[in-house]
Amino acid sequence: MSPSPSRFLRRATERGAVLGEAIAPSQGLDAHCSSLVHLYSSESAQVVALKGVDLDIDSGEMVALLGPSGTGKSTLLRLLGGLIQPTAGRIVVGGHDLRTLSPGELRLLRATEVGIVLQDAGTNLLPYATGEQNIWFAQMGARRAGHAVDEPGEVLEKLDLGPLATERVNRLSGGEQQLVALAVGVAASPKLLLVDEPTSQLDAEGRDGAIALLREINRRLGSTVVVVTHDPAVASAIARTVTIRDGRVGAEGRHGEEFAVVGSDGSVQLPPDVLEVLAPNSLVRIRRHPDGVDLRVAEATDPDASSARSEKAGRIGGVER
Repeated sequence: MSPSPSRFLRRATERGAVLGEAIAPSQGLDAHCSSLVHLYSSESAQVVALKGVDLDIDSGEMVALLGPSGTGKSTLLRLLGGLIQPTAGRIVVGGHDLRTLSPGELRLLRATEVGIVLQDAGTNLLPYATGEQNIWFAQMGARRAGHAVDEPGEVLEKLDLGPLATERVNRLSGGEQQLVALAVGVAASPKLLLVDEPTSQLDAEGRDGAIALLREINRRLGSTVVVVTHDPAVASAIARTVTIRDGRVGAEGRHGEEFAVVGSDGSVQLPPDVLEVLAPNSLVRIRRHPDGVDLRVAEATDPDASSARSEKAGRIGGVER
């Protein structure tokens, strides 16, 4: 039986300095999304996954994408990695407009500069190959492009996952597969690392170790790291969070404090607790002040608006009767 994932990660984070010595630091890539829209088509209808996302991620940042299932977080991650193309809008990663790159150029970008770890660890790995063989396979594109990479066994050793080097992936636990998938994601020293739910198969100790490992990758390699997560513990460990609601950027967090975001079209998504006061379709008055604005329910301050709303409701009631 293999040693536990938690033990691997505990030892790895205790020896964190080794990672920095092992892999040459690289300048992280910035990423910019402008008015990003993405639709999924089915036989019966089109589903809007993203509807006007504006997002700027600076080089070397570490960002967590938050939000309930179905809000578009994983779609946004795949778009940033060039795995799918947006229906509308623009994505620029490290100066590359992803819309203008050919499929071959996108593959080269992912082989050399962008590492992707998808949610299901099995989709990142060759099941009948060993951990070492998976690393070697992930490095093939970088080697062909002339990039210097560490030997596969060295990559695993430097992440303190050496005991998994000769184990076939399909014999590993779900947590161990997640660790190998993370190793595959950084095998070619990417400048942008995209990770979808990296802790879903790990216990609390393993989760903390995985977070520490991602932070170490961000700090020592200089890689920009974007993490999709549902886990509050993961989000709280990352300085910047971006909450996706209904296919848009609904809020941003900085060191635990959450802020609403003004979109490029002037729209602001109100937090759920505020919607209890300002329900959808409410009439509001906007008052500008030197340091900002405030919103007031029109009925509370404007008798004419309240009267008009009551009159309209009365007319509707009359028609129904």
